[in-house]
Amino acid sequence: MRFERPVPITEIASLIGAEIIGNQQGVATGINEIHKVEEGDLVFVDHPKYYDKCINSAATYIIINQKTDFPSHKALLLVEHPFEAYLTIVQQFRPFQPLKKPVSDSASIGENTIVMPGVVLGNHVRIGSNCIIHANVVIMDHCIIGDNVIIQPGTIIGSDAFYYNKKTNRDVHYKKMLSCGRVVIENDVEIGANCTIDRGVSGDTVIGAGTKMDNLVHIGHDTVVGRNCLFAAQVGIAGATIIEDNVILWGQVGVSKTLTIGKGAELYAQSGVPASLEGGKKYFGSPAEDAMQKKKEIVWIKRIPKLWEKVMNKH
Repeated sequence: MRFERPVPITEIASLIGAEIIGNQQGVATGINEIHKVEEGDLVFVDHPKYYDKCINSAATYIIINQKTDFPSHKALLLVEHPFEAYLTIVQQFRPFQPLKKPVSDSASIGENTIVMPGVVLGNHVRIGSNCIIHANVVIMDHCIIGDNVIIQPGTIIGSDAFYYNKKTNRDVHYKKMLSCGRVVIENDVEIGANCTIDRGVSGDTVIGAGTKMDNLVHIGHDTVVGRNCLFAAQVGIAGATIIEDNVILWGQVGVSKTLTIGKGAELYAQSGVPASLEGGKKYFGSPAEDAMQKKKEIVWIKRIPKLWEKVMNKH
């Protein structure tokens, strides 16, 4: 999440009750997760396993619960509970704003765009020109829709990320990590009925130009989908995944989190993707593998009963 203005790090420290260790003169430009951070960003870390990764990331300011070594141009914001500090910052700079009517006064709609009955447009939503937003679509706060986009009935854009901070030493093990990111849908995208696209936790979920989605597709938080992709019905993609350009996912393909499917890959129906896949190939099965090899394996599996019968007859 980018702040609307650069915020002095002393102001952030005062907000969360942090001790600043290091550069006290800097300004923060946003807050992001570790895989999304840029120079000027805040990031939080509350487990020693991830200290080094956060400190050596692009982030300039690290909200942390323990003193440790860090580069001289950065600063630590020392607090007892970094996760709660993150929540405080999000609530301050992107607070929840209940809608008082179906279309927020701060939403903008481009020329020749059609908005059907029952559509809900949240605060600061931006929709481009020549779009068709069908009945009962919900587009939540801060989401951006490009030009020539079609969204079929019942789809929800910008629902909260399925993302939780887990601590087993408290009564509620899974504590909601507030979502302050957006969904950005580029030009000429078509989205089917009853799809769900989660906003980024702190960054953007992106649907690239020209991509087409069938009904009942789910896209997880912070996933970046490339240009001219094709997703059939009931495809599900987990969070923080990269789908490069021209990828085809046929019906009920399931894709795990934090992986990459390369440009031009095609996955046959009901395939499962637990790890990154090279582009330009066809895949099938769960786990998804080269489609021709997988089909050969299936042929041999079907032959097992006859082969077993032959072996038994010899004995």
